[in-house]
Amino acid sequence: MEIKKVTVVGAGLMGHGIAQVLSQVGKFNVALLDVKQEFLDRGVNWIKKSLGKFVEKGVLSNEEAEKVMERIHPTLNVEEAYKDTDFVIEAAPEKIAIKKEVFKAADKLTRPETILATNTSSISITLLSSFTSKPDKVVGMHFFNPPQLMKLVEIIKGKLTSDETISAVKDLIEKIGKEAVLVKKDAPGFIVNRILMPALNEALFLVWEGIAEPKDIDKAIKLGLNWPMGPLTLLDYVGLDTALSVIDVLYNEFKDSKYRACPLLVQMVRAGLLGRKTGKGFYDWKH
Repeated sequence: MEIKKVTVVGAGLMGHGIAQVLSQVGKFNVALLDVKQEFLDRGVNWIKKSLGKFVEKGVLSNEEAEKVMERIHPTLNVEEAYKDTDFVIEAAPEKIAIKKEVFKAADKLTRPETILATNTSSISITLLSSFTSKPDKVVGMHFFNPPQLMKLVEIIKGKLTSDETISAVKDLIEKIGKEAVLVKKDAPGFIVNRILMPALNEALFLVWEGIAEPKDIDKAIKLGLNWPMGPLTLLDYVGLDTALSVIDVLYNEFKDSKYRACPLLVQMVRAGLLGRKTGKGFYDWKH
């Protein structure tokens, strides 16, 4: 199947970056769908800012950056977004109720052969496929933040995902310059978050218990484990609300106390201290 048009659902933290990569590297026409104009405007501004950095570094010319933007079509119109699309990537918030509505609409408004992928970081692919009439075409396609720079994409096979669908996703990932790993079994957290989230949660407990300051925890992990950024900085980038959603899914699915969210994480989410996207988390991102 030749892929010409890709629809990205959600222009937020991940969606805007996925749309940019699809246009910039894959040269695809991209419909960028969201529910509010302000969300679309913010996502488009983020893309423009990111492209500006590529231009500054000499990776792209101004003309190439303009062409990237020309291939991205922001829209609030669901029918328009799904019309004649070959591939859908859902990047909506990590809430099952929201994703259910997205998949039901995508299933209804796309052609039978259109692949429906999800960028979920923790929710069952098999569960999401149950909201459609074509579970063989539903697949996990988990990008990492920021999608413009991170090379990895996890492909997650649902219980009924076909080999043909997996092959098509592998081809798309190659065309956008990423590297794939296959998660053969639909399990909570997949590979990376199954390992990462308990580590981030443990860093939260170090702060909660007053054992060390966030900057020293981050410094220790960067220098001691050679991480490119510390766990608390990473939480600010990911979004503390997203991290809490993922940890809660792991806890609810496995019923294991090692996945219990640190009370500090719950408090910070309730206080709206979500990290970079709100300007304040463990660090001040307003300046």
